[in-house]
Order: sequence, then structure tokens, then C-alpha cells
Amino acid sequence: MFKKILVANRGEIALRIQRACRELGIKAVMVYSEADREAKYVKLAEEAVCIGPAASSLSYLNMPAIISAAEVTDAEAIHPGYGFLSENADFAERVEKSGFQFIGPTPDSIRIMGDKVSAKQAMIKAGVPCVPGSEGELPDDPVVIRRTAKSIGYPVIIKAAGGGGGRGMRVVHTEAALINAVQMTKAEAGAAFGNPAVYMEKYLQNPRHIEIQILADKHRNAVYLGERDCSMQRRHQKVVEEAPAPGIPRKLIDKIGERCVAACKKINYRGAGTFEFLYENGEFYFIEMNTRVQVEHPVTEWVTGIDIVKTQIMVAAGEKLPFIQRQITVRGHAIECRVNAEDPFKFTPSPGRITTWHAPGGPGIRVDSHVYNNYFVPPNYDSMIGKIIAHGDTREQAIARMRTALSETVVEGISTNIDLHREIMRDAKFVNGGTNIHYLEEWLRHRKT
Repeated sequence: MFKKILVANRGEIALRIQRACRELGIKAVMVYSEADREAKYVKLAEEAVCIGPAASSLSYLNMPAIISAAEVTDAEAIHPGYGFLSENADFAERVEKSGFQFIGPTPDSIRIMGDKVSAKQAMIKAGVPCVPGSEGELPDDPVVIRRTAKSIGYPVIIKAAGGGGGRGMRVVHTEAALINAVQMTKAEAGAAFGNPAVYMEKYLQNPRHIEIQILADKHRNAVYLGERDCSMQRRHQKVVEEAPAPGIPRKLIDKIGERCVAACKKINYRGAGTFEFLYENGEFYFIEMNTRVQVEHPVTEWVTGIDIVKTQIMVAAGEKLPFIQRQITVRGHAIECRVNAEDPFKFTPSPGRITTWHAPGGPGIRVDSHVYNNYFVPPNYDSMIGKIIAHGDTREQAIARMRTALSETVVEGISTNIDLHREIMRDAKFVNGGTNIHYLEEWLRHRKT
């Protein structure tokens, strides 16, 4: 096992990794930007290194600065968390060439799964069902593009091969709009991701967003930890997540889970990963794989009793998975609400100083957050300041506990989206379960102010 790990991230995930390291008896080196000097995990750190100014391009995305921090502190491994460099194959390669262990998949796995076209091709070979679409990257020839769309059937969606986070996508309903949409998406993809390649898929009208959590080690062992429903989204960004997904037969989950495990073995995957699917009319369609820990990992941890972050570290150190598939059982139900520093209905960012922070508690409540009274939320990064997770024996109990937790939560000095979560938890269709990925945006459009 490692003696010292450098945590190359910030916010709640940096604190989460720091806690996992402490539990394993590992020293955690925390890096931080000048804007995060007062962060909780920096104050709690045994060692902390400033890696640059507030701008993420000069700090959390600064590969030489992060690797130098690992060198000067004698760290043995680097945990990238999520976001920033966590799915950057060049970073993973530089980490390993510099003599450190990257706590995540191999650079080759990240490259394959980071490009949506190559990921889809790998999944087709592995027998994982995919959304009908183009065979690889779209060419420049308008005739071929139109023919491809006609064979798939409108509406179609144009996606950037190197995209992510809900960016680089455009829905097309008619042939007249097709070529212009492809050209615009290519231009945006080139500017945003440095890769202008795009591909085409059938646009599913009312799907749910279901994901399968997997864990794999270096000894070709892999397991799936059930599923999560992440359909409550706004602009392709998840707002509420839960496990298990309501209303999907267990046999379907087991079938798709087994295929994900087989795919991991086929591509020699290691570490934590998430297969993301659209689910419609009883069918799963692969859309992408995230080669890192997910923001919503706590709901899976709670229903399975497995610490995903600790397991990431253990398998990176060369250990075998400490469990096999038949030992994994799902108990109860868990729901996660992402708490963002933003207006709850206009969604304008609200950085600033938190004058009061009162986190909820009680049976079945977990709060993952790096903030505290008098903490200053910097304007430089993602607006998420924490997550509230509720667990119960049933989905109804988990919702009831989440309602209580949200009613107890007090954040003053900045705006947060807690009022939005309070309304969602009382919405009849959410309570009934099984809403699709468009539901929240439709709900917000028709909500009476």
C-alpha cells in the first residue's frame, strides 16, 4: 500500500479522498490554488502545496506544477478526483513516466473511452448495446451526411467525439437544418475540445439516464455495483441522482451489468468507471464511459456498503478486489441532491462568503462538503459546494429523510439551489419515480413563480 498520495483536485472530492487516505493510514498531500488557501482540506492537511493562482489553467490544470508537487513531497501516487485532469490521458501518461502511480485507468483506456467514437466502437465489439448512429466520425461530404441521417431516421443528434459535460451536442429535426448543424458542432468542438470530429446518433425522445458503476483491478477481476438513475438534469447537468433506478427490472440491470464487466475485461480496464446509458422502452443504449470516480458515487456506496474511493486506491496499489460479484447486494435506497452556489431558479452563480452553514443530520443522512461558517466560495470554479445524501430502507423513506434534511439545511451569505431541491422532493412525478431526462427542464419551464 502507498505511504503518501498527492490529491490533484479541490472542493468536496479533495476532502473525500483525504478522508479515505486517513482511513487507510496513508498521508495525503493536498494541492491548492491561491483562491483555495482557506479550504477545509488544506487546513486539515499534513502537507499542502500551492500550485498556482486562482485560474484553473495555471493551477489545477497545470501538469508540471502538480507533478513537481508530487516530487518535492515524495508522494508515490496521484489521485485526480473528478473533473480537471481526471480523464486526461496525457496527464496519466506523464504521471506514470515521472515514476508515480496514477490512481485511475491506464492512459490507453482513458484515450479509448475519452473519444466518443472509439468508445462506441469498443463497446460494439464487446457486445454492449449502443444508440443507432454513424459508423465512426462523420465525413465532410454532405451527401454522405444526409444519407447517414436518413438511414438513422430523424430526429438525430450531432455529438463532438471529444465532448463531455453536456457540451458539443446539437439536435437536428429536419434535413434542411442538418449540414449547418454539423458544421457548427464541428467548429464548436474544435474550439472547445481541440478535436473537431463529430458523429451522429438517433435522438431518443424520452429516455432515462441510467449508469452502471464498475470496479476492476489489475488482475482481470471486475464487478458492477448496480445502477444509478441520473435523469433529473438541467442542460445535461445532473441535479438529483438515486440508486437503485426505480421501476427497472433487476434482471435487465444484471444483464447490462454483466456486459459492462465483460467489456472491462476485454479492454483491460482498471479502477473505478461508469458506463452511461440512455434507457427507453426496456432497452439500454450506451452513450459514454467516465473513467473516474463520479460526483454521485455516494448513493452507490450507501446501497452496496462498498467504499469506492478506498477501493480505487487499493487496486491502484496492485491489490485484488476484496469481493466478487455474488457478494455484492443492494440494500435500501439512496438519493443525492447537489448543492450549488447559485440562484435556485435563475441559476446565476452566487460566489461569496458563507456567513452561516448549518448542515443537516439524523438517521440516514450524509453530507459531503468542504465548506464551513465564514468560508469564501471563489468565483473561479464549478458552483457545487456540497452534496446531501439520504438513505432509507425504501425509496419513500429516503425521500422523507431528504425532505427533513433539506428543511434543516441553512446556508446564509450566498444563494443556493436548496429551494429547488425542496420543490423537487415534493413533486408528484418525481415521487412516483421514472421521470425522463427532459422532465426537469419542462418542469422548470412551466413552474409557477
